[in-house]
Amino acid sequence: MSNINTTKVRSKKLSTRVDLTAMVSISFLLIIFFMVTIELSKPKAIDLSLPDNDVTCGGWHGCGENRIITILLGENNKLISYMGILESPISPAKEMKYGKEGIRKELLKRNKSESEYSNSLGRPKRGAIVIIKPSKKCNFKNLVDILDEMKIANINTYAIVNEFSPEETKLIASK
Repeated sequence: MSNINTTKVRSKKLSTRVDLTAMVSISFLLIIFFMVTIELSKPKAIDLSLPDNDVTCGGWHGCGENRIITILLGENNKLISYMGILESPISPAKEMKYGKEGIRKELLKRNKSESEYSNSLGRPKRGAIVIIKPSKKCNFKNLVDILDEMKIANINTYAIVNEFSPEETKLIASK
């Protein structure tokens, strides 16, 4: 008879250890990616200080017209400024430029003189009040630039108003 081999062959056992080095690297990269994108997607906003509701200006009660500076923003980087009310302005309407030698110089001068005047009366921290009136043809960059000028000139009370009087409309169209 023939010889039958009855020896059993043992199968070779493979290692059950899994190398997770690549998975850890990718997970850390994903975590960093999402942290950066979340931080970059947060909306950036400018702090806007508006006057209190009980403080009103212009033809109303609460503050004199000598503290009010109105800035009209038009198309093609046009900026017109006057002090007081338009019918009888303290300083006449004039076209100005953005920047250090333009509107910033005027705002710093007016805010300083109003602060000194209110300090002499015993009412500290009452500087100039600026009313910003952007026209429909004004671009967004001009509005941001004038808000930057408010921050640089340390103007604490300012408002953005989108209503033009007929006289202001004529003024911004003529200059």
